[in-house]
Amino acid sequence: MTPGPRPVELRLLLTPPPARRAWRLVLARAGAMCMVELQKLRHDRTELYTRAVQPALWLLIFGETFTRIHAIPTGGIPYLDYLAPGIIAQSAMFIAIFYGIMIIWERDSGVLTKLLVTPTPRAALVTGKAFAAGVKSVIQALVVVVIAALLGVALTWNPLRLLGVAVIVVLGSAFFSCLSMTIAGIVLTRDRLMGIGQAITMPLFFGSNALYPVAVMPGWLQAVSKANPLSYEVDALRGLLLGIHAHLALDFGVLAVAAAVGVTTASLLLGRLAK
Repeated sequence: MTPGPRPVELRLLLTPPPARRAWRLVLARAGAMCMVELQKLRHDRTELYTRAVQPALWLLIFGETFTRIHAIPTGGIPYLDYLAPGIIAQSAMFIAIFYGIMIIWERDSGVLTKLLVTPTPRAALVTGKAFAAGVKSVIQALVVVVIAALLGVALTWNPLRLLGVAVIVVLGSAFFSCLSMTIAGIVLTRDRLMGIGQAITMPLFFGSNALYPVAVMPGWLQAVSKANPLSYEVDALRGLLLGIHAHLALDFGVLAVAAAVGVTTASLLLGRLAK
């Protein structure tokens, strides 16, 4: 007697599922890591509230003061309007630049070692953490946009432009978080990383076009600004939010390449933390 067809449940047990393609596996694992990181934010929102204080002070004190004294040429745009995209980029960078501390903490608690022995590619681990930093930064950017709107900044509410803002913020945060994780893979300790992070955040901020146009900078600082990814992030945010001239294609391209290079470099150095 010929046996009948096997039940579906039995066939699923006896037949292995088709292997995923490598890029799908990386994306799936990166998405899972990103969701794990965001779950931490869901259980403790204190970070969002405390990080909203600094950009609010920049806009309320620095922005309002320099708007009144007209000390910085902005091409006819109110200085507060000119400043708001720079503060969005700054607050996003400050969230991402210390992301390496979390990696070191996970190393010290044994979590990183367990993650590295799983089949998850290292690039997926880094990408998941980098884009989780990007999502946190987008939430922070929304807070700054609301504050700026309450202060009368003439921002766009075009959905496509706001989507572009979110993409730019995510790419910029991904790069700076990967930079932080790369430094963590080199220095290996939280104290050293804190010192280096504090040493580079202000030069990155003041060496960009966040506070003033590149044209008013001395020549050497203009060269630094052109090599600074934060300048491209600010330029894109101004173009999208204020509708002023910007090199959007160049800005997107530079930030995408910077994020890809950052993920690659951080992935290569991730194993040093587990030794």
